[in-house]
Amino acid sequence: MVVKPNMAAMKPQGQAYKDKSKPADIRLSNINAAKAVSDAIRTSLGPRGMDKMIQASNGEVTITNDGATILKQMNVIHPAAKMLVELSRAQDVEAGDGTTSVVVVAGALLEAVEKLLQMGIHPTAISEAFQRCSAKAVEILTEMARPVELNDRESLVKSASTSLNSKVVSQHSSMLAPIAVDAVLKVTESHAHGSVDLKNIKIIRSLGGTIEDTELIDGLVFTQRSSGINGPKRIEKAKIGLIQFCISAPKTDMDHSVIVSDYAAMDRVLKEERAYILNIVKQIKKSGCNVLLVQKSILRDAVSDLAQHFLDKIKVLVVKDIEREDIEFVCKTLRCRPIASLDHFVAENMVSADLVEEVASGSTKFVKVTGIQNMGQTVSIVVRGSNKLVLEEADRSLHDALCVVRCLVKKRALIAGGGAPEIEMALQLAAYAQTLQGVDAYCFRAFANALEVIPSTLAENAGLNPIATVTELRNRHAQGEKNAGINVRKGAITDILAENVVQPLLVSISSITLASETVRSILKIDDIVNTMQ
Repeated sequence: MVVKPNMAAMKPQGQAYKDKSKPADIRLSNINAAKAVSDAIRTSLGPRGMDKMIQASNGEVTITNDGATILKQMNVIHPAAKMLVELSRAQDVEAGDGTTSVVVVAGALLEAVEKLLQMGIHPTAISEAFQRCSAKAVEILTEMARPVELNDRESLVKSASTSLNSKVVSQHSSMLAPIAVDAVLKVTESHAHGSVDLKNIKIIRSLGGTIEDTELIDGLVFTQRSSGINGPKRIEKAKIGLIQFCISAPKTDMDHSVIVSDYAAMDRVLKEERAYILNIVKQIKKSGCNVLLVQKSILRDAVSDLAQHFLDKIKVLVVKDIEREDIEFVCKTLRCRPIASLDHFVAENMVSADLVEEVASGSTKFVKVTGIQNMGQTVSIVVRGSNKLVLEEADRSLHDALCVVRCLVKKRALIAGGGAPEIEMALQLAAYAQTLQGVDAYCFRAFANALEVIPSTLAENAGLNPIATVTELRNRHAQGEKNAGINVRKGAITDILAENVVQPLLVSISSITLASETVRSILKIDDIVNTMQ
């Protein structure tokens, strides 16, 4: 008797084919794309870092070594690489400085992740271990930091000049750093736990002269010149009025043309216009105003030629076409409200200032208001430069220096620069890894080794031997010299605090936490799905 086997029972029960290699390939692709972005800006790290020339499709050229600026203008297509661009932008918003180093750290961590994945460690285990590493690293940084007071101006200037040392304008850092410190301290709101709004610092770029001619103005600066030809160019004991209405003949709401057929009607139109403008000018004279600031108008001329003629006659200095977005800053500085109608144009709504004058700066002229009575917490900086590219980079560098001082106002602690904190974190994390068991020990060691990328890159960009330099640095830190760092100028390892190379604690903490967060996000991705649009 032959027993037929049950064919149905032999079929596998719902076992679908599962491709195990796809998530690994996707992860590798993401890591490689992000590493490529990191490698692209690695050479611009540190005081001896190189600059990048970025050419836009419209022919505009930018020269910079600011990580956030380079990445923002880079054409990045891969979604994982875009995450590193976002990371740089997040560091720019949070701390303002360290935009290059945060991307370099993220690239090194991704390289470490790649090796851990090849060892067969699960991505989730790596991700959780990295979170603990990041928390431990922040603890180490906080222990290293030393507190700083806002009245310790010297320490603030040191950290601002460290930020400027890696920029194109580094040779002027001794002059720009105090400007940045004074500007931030002027706008720091004492009642709001030292919050600083950088919108209260207005940076005006003026072509001509050199960066040494950059000045901090305790007052208000308008980029345009005064509009009158025969009007006054300098007024002492000024009474300033800021208006939002136009001193020109009214226009109809609709676009249409009026055809005048006889001269008598034409005369009447001109007479009416003259009387209308004369009435406004008389009201201005009556209020005692001698400096008039006029908001830009979309519909018609803010000040007509006839009105300008009358205003010149009564010796009023006119600054017209003030941009709508600048009005808020002007109001904050003068502590006034814009006058929207002629009825409110009275002496009580005027603002007093000691001096309003038109000054020449290179090829341009601008109006400067100083000695404002009851001035608001704002400040203006006029940046000078020999060409447009230098001017733009000086503006970006100054912004970074302002952000560094703002970080110190937010979190009042300083830390050594020159790769010292990274090596200290690497040593302490590696020592801590010895006390752990299993997967965590591997992950902590990999994280520690990855942090050495910063001192290694600093040495490489300065033309030193990276392996010898990092080995010596590690040795000095092992002997207890916590502040030993790479002195790029001397090409040696020195006590970096004695060399005045310091940075805010917030910059380092933000860079470690943001970099590890981004790496963990990239690590968790195991598939890329295209949606149907």
